[in-house]
Amino acid sequence: MTLSIPNIEKILHAKKFGKSNTIIDNISIDSRSLQNNKNTLFFALVGPNNDAHIYISSLIEKGVQNFVVTHIPEELANKVTFLVVENTLDALQKFAAHHRSLFKFPVFGLTGSNGKTIVKEWLNFLLSPDFNIIRSPKSYNSQVGVPLSVIAINEHHNLGIFEAGISTINEMEKLELIIKPTIGIITNIGSAHDEGFENLEHKIAEKLKLFKHSKLIIYQKNKLVDSVLSRFDSLSLRGTNQSFGEDHGEEFSWSFYDETADVFISKKEILDQTVLKIRNGKANFEIQIPFQDEASIENAISCLMVLLYLEYDIKTIQNRMQMLYPIEMRLKVKNGINNCTIIDDSYSSDFQSLKIALDFLESQTQYKNKTLILSDIFQSGLSDEQLYSKVGQLITSNNINRVIGIGETISRFKHKFKNCITFKNTADFFLNLNYLNFINETILIKGARHFQFEEIVAALEEKTHETVLEINLNSISHNLSFYKSKLKPTTKMMVMVKAFGYGSGGFEIAKLLEHHKVDYLGVAFADEGIALKNAGISLPIMVLNPETTSFSSIIQYKLEPEIYSLKGLNAFLEIAEKRKLKHFPVHLKLDTGMHR
Repeated sequence: MTLSIPNIEKILHAKKFGKSNTIIDNISIDSRSLQNNKNTLFFALVGPNNDAHIYISSLIEKGVQNFVVTHIPEELANKVTFLVVENTLDALQKFAAHHRSLFKFPVFGLTGSNGKTIVKEWLNFLLSPDFNIIRSPKSYNSQVGVPLSVIAINEHHNLGIFEAGISTINEMEKLELIIKPTIGIITNIGSAHDEGFENLEHKIAEKLKLFKHSKLIIYQKNKLVDSVLSRFDSLSLRGTNQSFGEDHGEEFSWSFYDETADVFISKKEILDQTVLKIRNGKANFEIQIPFQDEASIENAISCLMVLLYLEYDIKTIQNRMQMLYPIEMRLKVKNGINNCTIIDDSYSSDFQSLKIALDFLESQTQYKNKTLILSDIFQSGLSDEQLYSKVGQLITSNNINRVIGIGETISRFKHKFKNCITFKNTADFFLNLNYLNFINETILIKGARHFQFEEIVAALEEKTHETVLEINLNSISHNLSFYKSKLKPTTKMMVMVKAFGYGSGGFEIAKLLEHHKVDYLGVAFADEGIALKNAGISLPIMVLNPETTSFSSIIQYKLEPEIYSLKGLNAFLEIAEKRKLKHFPVHLKLDTGMHR
């Protein structure tokens, strides 16, 4: 995507202030991203708890020169170029919808309560030998995530797979305008986000708005969905699907129980596999999939339906479905050997998700040195020369100290990276593992499944505990956003990370909270706060139970003590006077009756 500011001004119907005619090749909504530069167009989104307009000044210092805003900060007028719109989120969505309109290839749109991301990733795996696919990175299915996903389409792609999630009414219409799916897939409909709808039928009706202009819907046949579809004349689900050839009609359904479905399926378990017996009117055959849980079976069948619709031969279907694999839904942070931290993203390697992973790596600051282990990147839609030039620029902007490339293609382009060594395959990497000296660093491991980078993760992961407690950082982020949504934007928030994060990893939790811009961290004792400061945490830290013997250390590390007794107050004042402190933050704790 490359557009000039005047062109974008017309697309957004914006009012331009400034003289820039810059060619834009990067869209950003995150002020923290190191990928922001002079060719970035920053959309200053306004949410219930945050207003990105306050970050414009710091972005200008980083070199960003073009902004989409609802208003121009008075002190920044005439410094850079502003495109003024009524609503910056609407503008981002309008920009993405325009970009989508430039491409005419088939697009799958996925919606449902569960399984969207897994089905999307499996479809990418199953279809990638035959198509150059653009898909949503990770779980980018929201009002913000969908436009960011679609903006990544380029002229080399010939198939799109995008997921769309909603939590209440009047959201799906906006996503439909952006994705414009030609084929729709409904995954499992469950209870997620029920509170945003009158009932389950209402939720299904809202989700089906994604397929207003689709030629076909793939779904598990049931009375409720059928009932909604029968009343959904406004969806314009008429005509034939010209995208891939043969007309399969408006709906393509499957069922375990209803033999009137287009595809009737029975199943049986054999060892750790499930055998699916398929009857679709044209042929009867069996396939094996490496799962037995109900959710995985349903998700696999959604993918099977796509292969049937695209008229893949039975042998190809059997071979590819047998190779499906569990999908990691998020980046995992793990303790590594030699005091390293590992970021495990070992099952995917595409340019969009690399950008996300590098931003996540930037949020991990416990070590100065950062190493990226990266495989060949597939399906970028770019020539190898263009792709690895962009990857090199991306890595440079993220201050990566060392790059280890694995794959024949990345080996040919090692000159695009600073401090890079490469290996033809994963086996060669292991032959040289003892010479690579991983110590006191953060290691991002990102590779296509073909390279089996999970073996690299296993080799570099610390092996000291039989029991592993997994902390879901995405859930912490979600919970934090929920609590913020209940507060006024002016209300400050302190989050407790005492007892070293209650055993859940004090630094990792603290760094995540700092990334989400909480106001304070709270710890029980000074040594916990000192450990966080030594690890690079810059947030204010309140010490709830400071001992008088720790006051000198508290002052040295700029922690903020909670003073809860006259004895403690006098002791702190004595030290403060000796050090001639005049302005040092302390917090007075008053007993209001709880006697704590």
